[in-house]
Amino acid sequence: MARKSFNEKLNDSKDMPKVIKITDEKSIERYGGENMLIAPPLEYNEIMAKIPEGKIITITEIREFLAKKYGAEFTCPMTAGIFISLAAQASEERENDKIAFWRTLKKDGELNPKYPGGVEYQKEMLEAEGHNFITKGRKNIRYFVENYEDKLFSLE
Repeated sequence: MARKSFNEKLNDSKDMPKVIKITDEKSIERYGGENMLIAPPLEYNEIMAKIPEGKIITITEIREFLAKKYGAEFTCPMTAGIFISLAAQASEERENDKIAFWRTLKKDGELNPKYPGGVEYQKEMLEAEGHNFITKGRKNIRYFVENYEDKLFSLE
């Protein structure tokens, strides 16, 4: 059986969105509730496509927006990360209808090494839009958009 393309995976919503009740006490305490949303990959793609040049968004803002939209207390952090990377890979795979995935950052404004082209490509694209960076670490250098909070796009 042939492997699915990123775009086939992106458009496969299965039974999502769904809100599931978690019972693990540590997770409930960590995420602030027991109603966890698993949103379909296409929703992440649609949000990422809305971010205009010069603005950015973090996974945290996207997760909070989706949880609120579906009446959940939080959004599954693991599937959110996977689906955001999937949206970026699917965009690269397409000829048309590409999204500016580089404008979606990890929490705290960190660049995402899992995107096509890695941190170098994301940094180059964001620099071209006027963003500056700070670095953290000595061996495993991580890049963060400087004053990223001032450049956040509002989904409200």
